[in-house]
Amino acid sequence: MIWILLIAVAMYTGINGLPLWPIAVLAILYPVFLITISTNIRWNVFVKGYHHQKKHPKKEVCLTFDDGPTQVTPHILELLDKYDAKACFFCIGKQMEKHPEIVQEIIKRGHTIGNHTYSHTRKMGFISSKSIAREIDACNIVANDITGLNLHFFRPPFGIINPKTKRAIQKTGHRVIGWNLRTYDAILNNETKIVHRVKRKLQPGDVILLHDNKEQTVTILEQLLIHFESNEYQAIRPDQLFKIHAYI
Repeated sequence: MIWILLIAVAMYTGINGLPLWPIAVLAILYPVFLITISTNIRWNVFVKGYHHQKKHPKKEVCLTFDDGPTQVTPHILELLDKYDAKACFFCIGKQMEKHPEIVQEIIKRGHTIGNHTYSHTRKMGFISSKSIAREIDACNIVANDITGLNLHFFRPPFGIINPKTKRAIQKTGHRVIGWNLRTYDAILNNETKIVHRVKRKLQPGDVILLHDNKEQTVTILEQLLIHFESNEYQAIRPDQLFKIHAYI
């Protein structure tokens, strides 16, 4: 639609002898603008998501883990038990097929699981709404086969939310769970820096993004849990923080 409008304006401008450079600038800036708003999940431009609980009266935060389950996940589960913490794991369908016993253990220990698509494709920002919906549905089917649960929470790969994602979610009926405190544990290899950053920014009602496919996350998590304990923070699940159902 925007391109049709730009072409129409360009034709009008050319016919009337006006300069075309403003149209060229807009044509360049529009994709940049679209990428920016599509990769900032917290802005709620296309879909209303749950990213943090503003002015939360209790010292409670959410721990969320993406891209599992993997062989790292059981170590994370042990730490969560040790510090009486709860979390939500946004699982990839293919990974659940590889580790169904870990998925069952996540549920058994009182945590929740969410939908992180079937394949976690790197083309998430470019595929059609039908393809996105198929990715979401396929992940739900795997989770249901393993646990008997129908996942209600969805977190898009790379946090990409665009008009096509919006149409897919409208079809599948999922709730988007984002984050407001990113650890960058999937990018940075500096555990001390990561932990220091989270400690400095931590506020009640935060939703923290971690990854259970990175070995360093185990060390990072324990340091965070120790900090929570010493500062009387409690890690709870998103359904508890936002008072919404994790399953339908």
